[in-house]
Amino acid sequence: MYPIIRLLTSTSFCCLIIFNLYSQESKNLQDTYQLQIKRTSEAIEIDGVLDEEIWSVTAVASDFWLSFPVDDRRVEKELQTEVRMCYDETNIYLAAICHGGGPYVIQSLKRDNMQFWKGDAFAVVFDPVNEKTAGVYFGTNPSSVQTDALVSGQTGRRGNTRGSSGINNAWDNKWYCKSKTYTNYWTIEMAIPFKALRYAEKNIWGINFIRSDSKSNTYHTWSPVPVQFRGVDLGYTGALFWDQSPAIAKGNIAVIPYALASTYRDFETDEPIDNAARIGGDAKIAVTSSLNLDLTINPDFSQVEVDEQVTNLTTVNIRFPEKRLFFLENNDIFEDFGIPPMRPFFSRRIGLDEDGNTIPILMGARLSGNVNKSLRIGVMSMQTKDQADLAAENYSSFVFQQRIFGRTIIKGFFHNRQQFHDGEFLTDDYNRTSSLEFDYRSIDGKWRSFGGYGKSFSNDLTGDNYFYNSAIGYDGRQISAYTNLAGVGSNYIADMGFIPRSYHYDAVQDTSFRHGFNHWFSRFAYTFYPTNHPKINTHELGFRNVLDATEGGKLINNEFEINYTARWQNSSMFMFRFANYDVQLLYPFAFTDEALPIGKYNYKFAGFEFQSDQREMLSYLLGVEAGEFYNGYRTQFSTTLQLRLQPWGNFGLTFVQNELSLPDPYGKESLTLLGPKVEMNFSTDLSWTTFIQYNTQDDNFNVNSRFQWRFQPLSEIYLVFTDNHFIELWGPRNRALILKVNYWLNV
Repeated sequence: MYPIIRLLTSTSFCCLIIFNLYSQESKNLQDTYQLQIKRTSEAIEIDGVLDEEIWSVTAVASDFWLSFPVDDRRVEKELQTEVRMCYDETNIYLAAICHGGGPYVIQSLKRDNMQFWKGDAFAVVFDPVNEKTAGVYFGTNPSSVQTDALVSGQTGRRGNTRGSSGINNAWDNKWYCKSKTYTNYWTIEMAIPFKALRYAEKNIWGINFIRSDSKSNTYHTWSPVPVQFRGVDLGYTGALFWDQSPAIAKGNIAVIPYALASTYRDFETDEPIDNAARIGGDAKIAVTSSLNLDLTINPDFSQVEVDEQVTNLTTVNIRFPEKRLFFLENNDIFEDFGIPPMRPFFSRRIGLDEDGNTIPILMGARLSGNVNKSLRIGVMSMQTKDQADLAAENYSSFVFQQRIFGRTIIKGFFHNRQQFHDGEFLTDDYNRTSSLEFDYRSIDGKWRSFGGYGKSFSNDLTGDNYFYNSAIGYDGRQISAYTNLAGVGSNYIADMGFIPRSYHYDAVQDTSFRHGFNHWFSRFAYTFYPTNHPKINTHELGFRNVLDATEGGKLINNEFEINYTARWQNSSMFMFRFANYDVQLLYPFAFTDEALPIGKYNYKFAGFEFQSDQREMLSYLLGVEAGEFYNGYRTQFSTTLQLRLQPWGNFGLTFVQNELSLPDPYGKESLTLLGPKVEMNFSTDLSWTTFIQYNTQDDNFNVNSRFQWRFQPLSEIYLVFTDNHFIELWGPRNRALILKVNYWLNV
């Protein structure tokens, strides 16, 4: 069966490419949307007041389009935006006037807060190489809160929450902005150093501008972006014309040293209190204007926010996102292989164990960026420390992306994990993976198809070590369809990757067994855009199917779901879904005290979710799911409450309760996940955040409290307190207090 499927997929894959090469949309937005940028000798004060003479004589980007909830008209005159740009030898300057009066919605004063785009905001999107493969955006709001992010060439469909968004908000760089509000508009001034960008020496960059207006709950872009895509989509940028190609920024080196003092106690092992002090740091060196070298020695990530825990009712591990700054720049070069649930590279495998606990890293280096306009590369080597109970490991990687036409690339990787002990590599403890992929994407972003094949190599394992993946997708205004087929052999091991379905846990023997498998995923959705409904933006009806089977064709998992979603103009949302699961337990697995036996289980359930207007001071999300669960029943209640005291305070509460009722002798289980969160912002540079998580499934009560003072741009002082307790017997697990100072120094 599966060889036939592979043949059909490969054939349709090739046909799709040939078809699209001849049917490509000829319209090029950069022929129409052009903005001139010229050099200035005038000193520009970043104060939000557009009183410099240069702003009265520069070209203007205006006449913005609506991008959401419709994309077929210009923005009303009273809500239009005007943007001007210029530059000098060190910075790119931007001035914007955002018409429309307040009161404005400011979700938080915290930099890079995840609610940023649910209020009034503006951002500029750069594609400095102008190849639609990698970019960056810089944004702010009427309170001068900053956000920035890396943008890949695969940002996908608007509203997609299941897969990767292609946007990395954890990335930070040093730049400056100031906003000022008036009666009927607000203004912005930005200064973005050339040193913050990786660019080619060419006189045309891709560029777009995005604005969200909270009163009308609309998104606007200068160069029009279809409603089904995110405003940052690099396939729809206009052109930024330089009067001369910007030169390489001189002395583009940043050094970020840190000093840390900590105290830690592990109550489980009853070890004495561990008081420690250490230093380390990072360096960012621009090898060329588009190629960057990152170095780190004795890195520390103690200030990174803790993972938000979830209740896991599957038989596989949950994939948590990467938040550590060192791994973020150009991370899509390394990670954009395979499909979302099967990634041959996952940076959290380096320096973190399965439970998210830190494994000390000694040093590391990473070279990434564009070698020329069509070739991107990534080279990385990381070395963990040799410890008494854990030998050192070296993680090395080489990846490339070669653009061959349009947005289409050929890409490949080679990853190597090898144990390192007593100053030498061990020849009998290694894992290596390699792969080549062909990734086609139409210029307009509507069609995408890719396929790849790879191998892994480990000591004492031969044969059945393959990895393959293929996919075809279409994202139109109303129709969205996608299917992929991927699989691994039983001896395919990716120590630097994340392929959870390969391992099956046996609750009786307390061990895991590895199996090769094939994975087939399909989804389809049809979106209606009512033209005469005063309140609803869209109706969406869709289905999804996930099928996993062993290499021999034996069922592991088959999920089928139909769903309906309605989105209101006031940002409210209602979702309903009905799901049917067929699951084959290959080994006993426990959700309660008694493990379920091997066998096939069929169960069905239904649920709904309602999200209120996110612009209100008090917003909420309510959800209910109920139905069968394996050989019993499950009921889930979930709610999220959010109180916003603009702009200084956010007070949230997440509650998820699952009640499992299985027949004797498997029993019942009550799983509670409770997560209060308090965020207080005394200014855009001073904040205090406390996150509490009560998780009965993991038998853990966690408190993470973080005080942060940004005394200079990207130079910060952190005071972090973490406490973990057992819930069932109620007692301390471990406790830590950390004081850390890091300083960003441009050389």
